[in-house]
Amino acid sequence: MTENLFQTNAISAQVESIGNERIKIVQIADFFKDPEAVVAAASNKAYARINPHYPGVRAPVEASLLQSLIGLIASQDQHAETASPRTWNGEAWYSIVTCPPQRLTPIQRLPHFDGFNEDQVAVMIYLNQTAHGGTAFFRQRATGFERITEQRFPEYKKCLEDGVRKSGLPEARYVTDGAPHFEKIGESDATFNSLVIYPGTLLHSGVIRNDIALESDPARARLTINGFFSPA
Repeated sequence: MTENLFQTNAISAQVESIGNERIKIVQIADFFKDPEAVVAAASNKAYARINPHYPGVRAPVEASLLQSLIGLIASQDQHAETASPRTWNGEAWYSIVTCPPQRLTPIQRLPHFDGFNEDQVAVMIYLNQTAHGGTAFFRQRATGFERITEQRFPEYKKCLEDGVRKSGLPEARYVTDGAPHFEKIGESDATFNSLVIYPGTLLHSGVIRNDIALESDPARARLTINGFFSPA
């Protein structure tokens, strides 16, 4: 019965290239056949703060849902168009942003990237019907970098530290346009039951309204499913 909760509609993906680096973003609308049932499943989870950088709480998704997401990533693997299909692994969570803007740490007030693995992709599924947004993508103004690789990181870090010394950290609030150290280059659709796939090295941030209280009840909160996937 649990597996039936996570049945998906026929996938019709829209691929967009953003930024000067023409980074591929995949967006899929109307993903789950019964998204309200998925929200109900999320409401029965025990949430905890499991990552010091994520401004909220998370709970692992069901094994059947994780396997479904791995299958989706494999089906969208552009590498498979020119080479043998790859086997993918990953993790995914139900996630709820709960941290008030005034309590954000300095690193949480800036766009971030998920790691140096250039094959890793991130998935976000929006299961909330709040006024909060989706995911925004950014460019570092000083370097022009939109993706942060291991080779780029020293220059990225130095320029960010120099910029913070000159103009200070952004105030304690969620990222909006990224100023003064970053500029926004794109934003995913946050329509209920939509999904976005993007590279983990891409600078990004959740679009969280600073003027709206953050709920912790999954049925009323900014609930998402997010995961990170890499080829084995």
